[in-house]
Amino acid sequence: MILHLSTWTEIEAHLARSRVIVIPIGSNEQHGPTGLLGTDWLCAEIIAHRAEVGSIDMLVGPTFNVGMAQHHLGFPGTISLRPSTMILALRDWISSLAAHGFETIYFLNGHGGNIPTIEAAFSEVFAEASFRGCRSGLDLILRNWWQLAGVDALARQQFPVGHGSHADPSEISITQAAYPQSIKSAPCHPPIAPSGAVRDAVDFRDIHPDGRMGSDPLQASPDFGERLIGVAAQALSNEIAALNAAQARPGANS
Repeated sequence: MILHLSTWTEIEAHLARSRVIVIPIGSNEQHGPTGLLGTDWLCAEIIAHRAEVGSIDMLVGPTFNVGMAQHHLGFPGTISLRPSTMILALRDWISSLAAHGFETIYFLNGHGGNIPTIEAAFSEVFAEASFRGCRSGLDLILRNWWQLAGVDALARQQFPVGHGSHADPSEISITQAAYPQSIKSAPCHPPIAPSGAVRDAVDFRDIHPDGRMGSDPLQASPDFGERLIGVAAQALSNEIAALNAAQARPGANS
């Protein structure tokens, strides 16, 4: 079930059987010479929507598609929120959903740079409850799609060399599988990009001039992407089913 393709009455009925919602979250940022700017949010959304197909108890909300990507602002097309802005936006998303009765909000993340900010937003939500002397009543979960069961092992098998940490062939393969009409081709020199830590946009562009970090994205293929989507979607489906089962147990919300 997709929240933004549903009516409020359908969501009210859904809440009678499940108080779990999945929110794909990512970033709109450069992904090297061949990667789509939306890669991070697209990967999370593609996997979540695939997992939702055929499931009566999985609800997927709108994708939070602009994240904390200030270090990519040296590349045209990148859009970033400040960490403080993103924290406020996430608190409002969480508060809105909690007000309707959702108790487990599962963020499926596609951008490593979002992690500290999402965790800080969670801390703000729990701190607000603590200072009021009450329970938040919320289970806030952050899961990176590449950490879903079986995904990393498959990616290592597919790309034993040159996977890297940004503009990598696994994430680009996923977008190629879902959007074959948008596959891009461009040279990458050297074939495997250098690695190195960055702090700001000037650092990034100086150290990684074509946007890649340790990766060889030319290894990507739609076939590899389809396999990754299948494994990730099944693992996500299993996790959401377990969360629903846990909520359904007597005394689970006491």
